[in-house]
Amino acid sequence: MSPSTPEESPTPNRLRVAAVQMSFADSIAGNLERIEHAAIHAAEAGADAVLFPECATTGYAYDFGTLKPAPLRDGLHKVAEIAERLHVNLLVGSPIFAGRRLYNGLLVFDRTGWLIHTYAKCQLTESDRQWFTPGKGISLFSLDGVPATAIICHERRYPELVRLPVMAGAQIVFHPNAGMDAEEVSRAKRKGRDGIPVRAFENAVYYVFANSVGPQGGGKWSAGDSKIVAPDGSFLQLADNRRAMVLVDDLDLSKATRTYAIDSLNHPRILASHWRRMLPELRRQVVEIDRTFQRWYEPAGGRRRS
Repeated sequence: MSPSTPEESPTPNRLRVAAVQMSFADSIAGNLERIEHAAIHAAEAGADAVLFPECATTGYAYDFGTLKPAPLRDGLHKVAEIAERLHVNLLVGSPIFAGRRLYNGLLVFDRTGWLIHTYAKCQLTESDRQWFTPGKGISLFSLDGVPATAIICHERRYPELVRLPVMAGAQIVFHPNAGMDAEEVSRAKRKGRDGIPVRAFENAVYYVFANSVGPQGGGKWSAGDSKIVAPDGSFLQLADNRRAMVLVDDLDLSKATRTYAIDSLNHPRILASHWRRMLPELRRQVVEIDRTFQRWYEPAGGRRRS
C-alpha cells in the first residue's frame, strides 16, 4: 500500500492538531521564515500535525507567471527539513509543478520530512484559472495512522470532495484557504459563519481550517477566521480576523465516527452501489497522482528517503 493511503490497522485515539492563521510575506524566503516560526510554536505546544494556508510558500497574490521551478522546489525541501527537525507532520499549501504545468496544491510532509501526499485543487476559481491546471483526483492520506483528507479554499462548496474520502475512511478534513476579498467583505466574514461546521456535522468528522489574514495585495484582504471544528459542529478553536496566530487542540478520534457517510454506503441502494464502486478508483488515483508530483519534487540528486 502507498504510504499516502490510510493503513489497515487500528488508528490512534487522539491527534493534536494546529491551524496556522498566517499573514503572507512578499517573498518565498519571507514566507518560509514565517512557516518555520509557526511550526516551532506549534511543535512546542505539542502538535502532531500543523496545517498552513493555501499558497503559504508564495502567498496567493504572487505573480505565478514568474514562478520558477528551482526556487520553489528548494523552498519545499526547506519545509521538509523543518518537519524532520521538529519531528512534526506539516501540511503546507503551495504551488507545485508537474512537468510544465502548475497546480495549486497541499503538500503533506511526515515527521521524517518525507513527502507522503500531494493534493491538487480541482475546482478552481477565476483567479486560479489564470495560472493553475485543475487537479484530477480526491485527497486521501494518513497521518500517524489517522486517515485524513483535504480540500482547498473554494472547494468547500463541493460536498462530494469531502463525502467520498470520508466514505473511504477519513476522520479529519484539512482545509487550507487564502481569502481575497474587498476589506469590507473580508471583515464581515467572522465568527465561523461559513458552512464549515455543517460539513463537519454532516460527515461526523473533525475539520481543521487554516486561512491567511490581513492585506493580500491589490486592495484585497483575507478574513482569517481559522478554526478547528468537532464532529458535532461545535468550535474547539476559533481565530479572529485581525492577526496571525496558531490554534492548537486535541482531537478525540473516537468522536469522528463517520456515521452518516457509512450509512450512505448502505442506503439507498440505488446510490450505495455507485459509491462503493467509486472508492477503489479513488484510492488508485491517489497513488498515481502522488507518484506524479513526487517525480517533480524529487528529481535526480533530490531529497530521498533513507
